[in-house]
Amino acid sequence: MPDCTNATLSTVAEPSHGPWQAQLTLGFALHGDVSRLVERRHSGPLRVQKPLYPEGGAVCHAIIVHPPGGVVGGDQLAVDASVGDGAHALLTSPGAAKWYRANGHVSGQHIVLRAGAGAAIEWLPQESIFFDQACVRLRHEVELAQDASYLGLDIVCLGRSASGESFNTGSISQHTQIRRGGKLLWWEQGALAAGGPLMQGALGMAGHSVCATLLAVGAQLPAQVLAALRALAVPEGAQFGATQMKSVLVVRLLCDDSEAARRVMLAAWQLLRPALLGRAAAVPRIWNT
Repeated sequence: MPDCTNATLSTVAEPSHGPWQAQLTLGFALHGDVSRLVERRHSGPLRVQKPLYPEGGAVCHAIIVHPPGGVVGGDQLAVDASVGDGAHALLTSPGAAKWYRANGHVSGQHIVLRAGAGAAIEWLPQESIFFDQACVRLRHEVELAQDASYLGLDIVCLGRSASGESFNTGSISQHTQIRRGGKLLWWEQGALAAGGPLMQGALGMAGHSVCATLLAVGAQLPAQVLAALRALAVPEGAQFGATQMKSVLVVRLLCDDSEAARRVMLAAWQLLRPALLGRAAAVPRIWNT
């Protein structure tokens, strides 16, 4: 990963506090026919205020809140969530995650998600906005029982296009792995350096500023679901595709509009959730605020 140390020391003052080291541990379990939040521990600024049940007791919705509202250089966030046998949890966020300038330090986020036998976990945060001069390491690990299911969303926005800012300096490294029944199903890693070849290359961002990915892991889905995904309307000039590889289905979009990316990924999720989990897609209310 490129060194960001010298990119911002002369342009941004250090924050008044030291780097945040924030950890959130969550546990969900099925009690009767209700998925309950049975463990909630935190240190630093990460919280879940209360469990929500907008679609009945079978699915527990949890909104993960980061009170500072943004991540500065050196901050480290970690979330560890476990869903017990037969339970179902949906984790989301109240707004976009903002990754600010590096201040000469590397920021990071480490997500670990686990689901037991017959369980389901949905990781559906809103978009992540990487400011110019951000330097970030992201790690995402999913461990599923053999018959567990997972839906995971990631929307990366490079720079603040609405403010006319591009991602000209900095870097983002990402590492994602998914195991099911102990078997590695998905492994993806890379480093995206501002100004580097992947920003314009066909194997990277292809000149776009927004990359959205939706992963579905579980039972292999019918061909008509894949066909419906591929028929979704996308913004003009965007690149879009959907591919199924046995128990993994991936939907990916490259475009230049975060709102459009959210609309496309929402439409994809609304197709995938009933097919994979047998439940209609109940949109979290926080997405509309």
